[in-house]
Parts: sequence; structure tokens; C-alpha cells
Amino acid sequence: MNESLITALQEQANYELFAAHSYDAIAYWCEANDYHGFASFFFDQAEEEREHSKKFFTHLMDRGIDPILTEIGKPQAEFESIPELALKARTMEKSNTDQIIGCYQIARDTSEIRSIPFLLEFVEEQVEEESWTAKLITLTDRAQCAGALYTLDRHIMQEMSDES
Repeated sequence: MNESLITALQEQANYELFAAHSYDAIAYWCEANDYHGFASFFFDQAEEEREHSKKFFTHLMDRGIDPILTEIGKPQAEFESIPELALKARTMEKSNTDQIIGCYQIARDTSEIRSIPFLLEFVEEQVEEESWTAKLITLTDRAQCAGALYTLDRHIMQEMSDES
């Protein structure tokens, strides 16, 4: 496997772990602030990101490459509001999309044909990820009063079930 692709895939696998860590931080902030529905939603997102990381590392191992786990940076853990953390999720998913597309471009440019189908799954997945973040931003922006936010918190899993 091409060295630049190995590096990119290793970095992506570790970014997925950072994203999981970040979603856990968001979920714990939600728990601490009594937004239990949002907390459940973001704990689920964290688990999904851990699964993505595992898939990247497994792909590398299937190709005879030992995984390298790097230090996970400290995620943002303080937020002013639910809309702010929705924007944070959107920023993270857009960054993830850019990195996955970068991996795909390296695979394409270096003729690493066996990695392209694997990466295309993630390219498609990121369309869904960016879609749910857009919906989350819309919903949280609409919930301007405490009652609306409380109702959204109670029903967020149902509201987002079609998107996540």
C-alpha cells in the first residue's frame, strides 16, 4: 500500500477516535445540564465514530499494516447553549468529510484500487452525517424558548432517527 495513503488512513482512524471523544464530551455536557435526550443522541454518535475508527484500522490490518493509535486531543467540553454544540457537530463532520475525501483522492491518485470501495462507503456516509447536523442546527435554532428546548430534548432521538 502506498505510504501516503497509509498515513492518511492512520490519521483518519485517529480522527474518528477524536470525534468519538468529542461527542462524548458534548454528551457529558448535556447530561450535566439536564439535556438527557441530547446526551443519549450524542453518546450514540460517539459510538458510531468509534465503529468508524475500528473499520479504518481493520482495513489497514487487512492490508498488512499495523495500526498506530496516536494521542487523542482534548475536546471542547464547555458550551453556552444547545445551538452552539449543534454548530460544533457540524464543524466536526465537515472536517471529517474533507479528510475522508482527501483519503479517497490519495487512493485514486496512487491507484490504490482496493481502498477505493472502502472509502466510497465513508464518502456516502458523510452525506448523511452532514445532513443530520444541518437538521440539528435547524431544530435547535427553532427551539428559542425553554419549553421548546425541553420538548426537543425529550423527542430528539425520534426527530433525528431518520437522519442518524
